Amino acid sequence: MSSEPVRVASIGLGWWSDVLADAVERADGIKIVKCFTRSEDKRAAFADKYNCEAVASYDDILSDDSIQGIINTTPNNVHLETTRQAAEAGKHVFLDKPVANTIKDGKEIARIVKECGTTLSVGYQRRRESHFQWIRDRIAEGKFGKMVQAEANISRDRVGKFDINSWRYTSEGMPGGVMLQIGVHYVDVLETILGRVKTVSGMASQLVLPGDNPDVAGLLMKHENGAISTLSAGYASASEYYLMNIYGKEATAYYDLHNGLRYLTRGGDTPETVSVEKNDTIAEEMTEFGNCIRGTATPEVDAMRATESLAVIRAGVKSVREGRAVDVEEILSDPNE
Repeated sequence: MSSEPVRVASIGLGWWSDVLADAVERADGIKIVKCFTRSEDKRAAFADKYNCEAVASYDDILSDDSIQGIINTTPNNVHLETTRQAAEAGKHVFLDKPVANTIKDGKEIARIVKECGTTLSVGYQRRRESHFQWIRDRIAEGKFGKMVQAEANISRDRVGKFDINSWRYTSEGMPGGVMLQIGVHYVDVLETILGRVKTVSGMASQLVLPGDNPDVAGLLMKHENGAISTLSAGYASASEYYLMNIYGKEATAYYDLHNGLRYLTRGGDTPETVSVEKNDTIAEEMTEFGNCIRGTATPEVDAMRATESLAVIRAGVKSVREGRAVDVEEILSDPNE
């Protein structure tokens, strides 16, 4: 295997592209060599910051045979077209979540990359966090017994901290609002712990932020194994906060941003603190992407897994709109979704 880093380009160049580029610099075996976005100023600034070449068109990247992969942080509604172009040019793609805004687009992305023989990896870094891996390992060992329940919260203060004209905060650009933008991360984590979601009931409100999208939302989910989970997501709270409590018949794990991970077994009175080393989840994603390009790894989240995760959110959106519980399979099988 070559010791040279795989050569990739970055497109989109919003604030998250910088987060990923910073992670590339911490990762092994991958290097950003070109960048493109429509704004000349933005691509020049990115190129200067990350010592890569700013190019004037996406075609410049697609036609460069030395470019092996693309880090794609373009708006959700152009994920399909930008990924299609990349795959048809033989480029592998790292795509920031969600895979798309619609199930139809997600399935088409999965079909295209399979047909073209390229790899698509979708960014769901929260599932990689060491505390969640610790919980999954104990579940695999049988320490939790039958899994029965979970509750989760992911919330941030966005008052005065975003551009109301950004696609990320519009109903067209991010249908479902806060639940699609950040809630989808904890949907993914809950499915890695409790298994696939079967049915969703949702509620959403717009309480604090301007615009046309929910800034507070909640999902009540029944998993295929019968376990029940709840998830709340918000952009209207006074501070950033993350919480996830996992309940099994024989043990419970409690995680929150301020107190870390704790663990209590049946019959115990006081949870024990579990020390886990914080890991660099986004650098791990970038290292994995480089290895996928080399053919020595497969994506932890591929296009179809990401589409299935998106379907949970779409079921929640439909539940809010129609005032009923919605089966995820109803969403996945609907050609109009």
